Amino acid sequence: MRLDRLYQSRQKPDISIELFPPKTPEGISKLFETVERLKAVNPVFFSVTFGAGGSTRDLTIDLCRKLKESSGVEVMCHLNIVGQSREETTANLQKIKASGIYNLLALRGDPPQDQPNFKPHPDGFDSSYQLVEEAGKDPWFSIGVSGFPEIHPDAKGNRADDIAYLKKKVDAGACVIFTQLFLDNRFFFEFLDFVRKAGISVPVIPGILPILSAAQIRRFTALCGSTIPADVAKNLEKYETDDAGAAEYGVELATRQCSELLKSGVPGLHFYALNRDASVRKILTNLRLKTE
Repeated sequence: MRLDRLYQSRQKPDISIELFPPKTPEGISKLFETVERLKAVNPVFFSVTFGAGGSTRDLTIDLCRKLKESSGVEVMCHLNIVGQSREETTANLQKIKASGIYNLLALRGDPPQDQPNFKPHPDGFDSSYQLVEEAGKDPWFSIGVSGFPEIHPDAKGNRADDIAYLKKKVDAGACVIFTQLFLDNRFFFEFLDFVRKAGISVPVIPGILPILSAAQIRRFTALCGSTIPADVAKNLEKYETDDAGAAEYGVELATRQCSELLKSGVPGLHFYALNRDASVRKILTNLRLKTE
């Protein structure tokens, strides 16, 4: 189903799951085994990341096609503009369309690790807004964009500018917003309040990252500028060398987060699964949303 037709039901939330493209045949085979297990939770779609600097762009589009063909589940393909000319970006849009995929997550993208500051390609788009605008010229695409409950790092703490830019993306044709990870629901609720006051009416879907280890969540939050709340940081100290314990705590924390979010009326949950299935399945079982 297209993004613009999802998130309408008030009977149950729409569950989506984000994956990343492995770089080896063994990794891809293992991922498809994971996908088979994740199908038990009835996701409305899988999304596939594009990689820092577009490093996995060919893998992403090919994996999206194979996922849609073999899993029977819809797919949302990520696309970013890092390191690409306009011609290359539009060619990738056509490759995505030719693969039969209409759901698109339009992103600026993270720069390569050796280039910490984003620099547009000299012949490329400057921003994700321009990508939304370009993709929106073709009614084939149904476009999602990202939102940042704790403000995009490049906005340097300016909430008004961050929300204004988000509105610009929606006005250009985006029909749903998926948020960056957050570990305190207060950030999401504050963000949603600003979004609605700005006149943005499209669905806002919270992004949930189940903690897998203390090192993993510290690394991810540092990369995206998300906060580790004091109580979470204190609990993580217990699991410095115990990844299994950290994962159990991650399931408990995410279950509490999702339960509160669902009670507030969010129409969906988007899980950053990191190509794992156990935590997502346990969380949805705890929420009584798993059908297996």
